[in-house]
Amino acid sequence: MGAAPRMLLVLSENWTLTGGRADLPTAVRWAREAEDAGFDSVMVSEHIVLGPDAGAAGLMGNPRDYALPGNQDPYTPWPNSLLLLAAIASVTERLRLAAAAVLAPLRHPLLMARELGTLDLISEGRLLVQPTVSWSKDEYDALGVPFADRGRLLDEHLAVWAKAWGPSPISHDSEHYPFRDVYFEPKAYRPEGPRLWFGGQRLHGPVLRRLVRHGHGYHPLGRPTPQDVEALREAMAAAGRDIAELEMIGGTRAVFPDDHSPADLGAALASLPEQLEQGFTTFCVKPNQFIDDPDGVGAFCKEVMRRVAALTG
Repeated sequence: MGAAPRMLLVLSENWTLTGGRADLPTAVRWAREAEDAGFDSVMVSEHIVLGPDAGAAGLMGNPRDYALPGNQDPYTPWPNSLLLLAAIASVTERLRLAAAAVLAPLRHPLLMARELGTLDLISEGRLLVQPTVSWSKDEYDALGVPFADRGRLLDEHLAVWAKAWGPSPISHDSEHYPFRDVYFEPKAYRPEGPRLWFGGQRLHGPVLRRLVRHGHGYHPLGRPTPQDVEALREAMAAAGRDIAELEMIGGTRAVFPDDHSPADLGAALASLPEQLEQGFTTFCVKPNQFIDDPDGVGAFCKEVMRRVAALTG
């Protein structure tokens, strides 16, 4: 079946296991335990603030589920993802650090490049970044950023980041972020900067374009359709790239028996062989979907690795 699957532990949205304030060191411990168990990576997502539109579509039934546009309580904790990943970098050695859903348009691209580049240096090249525009107009309004411009702002971020990783001085002419002859030092760990993932609910035009031009990984929200994968393959080929260059990120599908109970791990992992056959190599798992003991995450990670080896070995 090829190379062994790489497992990624999702550290965001585990608040049925731990609170969002004093228990952040617990998430750092979980990352260290995941590395010890053989996991490849951990992931932390972000919001800066939430507004009423966070729950506009109705709150999720089971609080262990993933946060989606409009399904979460505005009181949901979202600590700073890059600071948390920096703490994790300091206590791990090989674990890759995925900064997912980085809401780039809510910062200036030079500031964002500085934060990402510094974390990449601290971790010696272990940083993965998934920049996105997100869905919450309330969040953009609170920070004074035009919601309608978010796609254009993200594209400018990507252009500025590419310049920042190159030789200084750098300049950028644009409506939103013009600057001339600035020196950006130190750079990121790699000459081309951190690895970039792109994804979302749909593989529509802007996401596909960014993925083909800048991407090192494809991380869809949910299972992509065969048509999406074929569209990606064709777009990569048209740009002179091979889809095999991309890290394909899949996941586990938790089915909850009710709104109060965790899901069955074996059933959630059952689709991994099929996803491997489709070309996916890295798989996300969120511990609170399957266990309720915050002191059991290390054992949970070992059990995941045991079951994955049995399924795919």
